[in-house]
Amino acid sequence: MEKKFNHFSVMKKEIVDSLCCEGSDKIYVDCTLGGGGHSEEILKRISNKGRLFAFDVDEDAIEYASEKLKNYKNLTIIHGSYKNIDKYLHDWGIEKITGGVIFDLGASYHQLTSEKRGFSFMKDSPLDMRFDQSRKFCAYDVVNKYSENELVRIFSQFGEERFSKRIAKKIVSKRPINTTVELAEIIKSATGHVKSNIHPATRVFQAIRIEVNSELLNFENTLLKVINMAEVGAIISLLSFHSLEDRIAKRTLKLYSQTCRCDKSVPKCICGGKMLELITKKPIMATDEEISANPPSRSAKLRIAKRV
Repeated sequence: MEKKFNHFSVMKKEIVDSLCCEGSDKIYVDCTLGGGGHSEEILKRISNKGRLFAFDVDEDAIEYASEKLKNYKNLTIIHGSYKNIDKYLHDWGIEKITGGVIFDLGASYHQLTSEKRGFSFMKDSPLDMRFDQSRKFCAYDVVNKYSENELVRIFSQFGEERFSKRIAKKIVSKRPINTTVELAEIIKSATGHVKSNIHPATRVFQAIRIEVNSELLNFENTLLKVINMAEVGAIISLLSFHSLEDRIAKRTLKLYSQTCRCDKSVPKCICGGKMLELITKKPIMATDEEISANPPSRSAKLRIAKRV
């Protein structure tokens, strides 16, 4: 692990407040442990009979948070992906999430600023971008092995990059590409002198990271599992950092808050009816004070629903 683990728990008070877990003896889940900020706040509030399960695939996060939270006996840290939440909880004898679940989506500050993980074009690193370092598939494979059409697809779909075709063509012509700075310079040369407040490589790096870690697919599939595993009254809180994640959160929560989700051609309702009540009609945003202390929190959106 790198010597320093830089971590900011975005909207910590708001997301833990949403669980209404003061003195609770119920079961809670933190789908992304990270530096343990949200988990610690939950553990401070629940009773000794309450229980928290926290997931992460990042060994740095597991090592740091395990030490930080070592005195909490009602915490179970699972070194694994939340996409397998049903299997892991079943292995611990848990069939229902009685208290609530929080998702803190995207990459952590530690990952994005690491000198060795390859998430940032601000540091010259190997093309990696894996949350889970035990997996072999990484950013190098996407950049150097995907076809031009596949690159266009992920840059457009996951990065919403308007110069996707131009960038993909340039990348293919410059292979092999080995480092983040090398890739960033190629992207910059492909887009020309475009006036923008963000670096030309930002959207492409985001797209590659999402592809490497299957972030959107894992989130959507897991959210559906959580809705079904949550007991009536349990809270589901979703903290997202870009429009693609928030779109999934908004669409899914809205769908499951409807009286019926069946196709209109079906003569009789077979979906089981309404499963969620929306606690937030519009997302909660970070305060000006938090944004001043931690600028990346300006893009955070918190959506909350209750299982009914």
